[in-house]
Amino acid sequence: MSKYLNIGLIPILAIFLNLSAYTNGAKQRYVTCGSVIKLLNSDYRVRLHSHDVKYGTGSGQQSVTGTEVQEDVGSHWAIKYKTGQPPLSGNQEISCYGENGDGDTGDHWLVVCSGDSWERDDSIMLKHVDTDQYLAASGKTFGRPINGQMEIVGVRSASGPVYWQAMEGVFLHPPNIKFEDFCKFRLNSFTSK
Repeated sequence: MSKYLNIGLIPILAIFLNLSAYTNGAKQRYVTCGSVIKLLNSDYRVRLHSHDVKYGTGSGQQSVTGTEVQEDVGSHWAIKYKTGQPPLSGNQEISCYGENGDGDTGDHWLVVCSGDSWERDDSIMLKHVDTDQYLAASGKTFGRPINGQMEIVGVRSASGPVYWQAMEGVFLHPPNIKFEDFCKFRLNSFTSK
């Protein structure tokens, strides 16, 4: 049975340049509110990424792509409490909107996980609250100015390259967390000026 967690996407571009608490070794079991993570597409092995490059068509908002570069700070996503067409594939465009963690309902995503909570080692899907589309890697790559980065889109089907894994990041574990509270989390972002 799938569980849904309310989240929103916006990247952390400059805040976490030097993460002394960066964890790969001492693993926390769950992805929780306050965690800052990178998401890896299970099929294409690209990390969900954003930077201050706007789409030239569609919404004109900040682009969301997939990158093979593990070290890029534009791939950090913060877990917080509480539509045009993409240029390459014609699926639903995925973009970032807002400043300082404030956006709109277009930033809200549900985490679809296989158990009662989102465990770090599990693959999850992200379902857009407003459109019911799943976050996916299209397999198509951009030219300039974001040469080689993969297009990230929304698709109707819950199959194919729609699975994501929590990878590097800072994972916080609040004590005595209940699933009911866990389900209120949002994935939000911060943008640098």
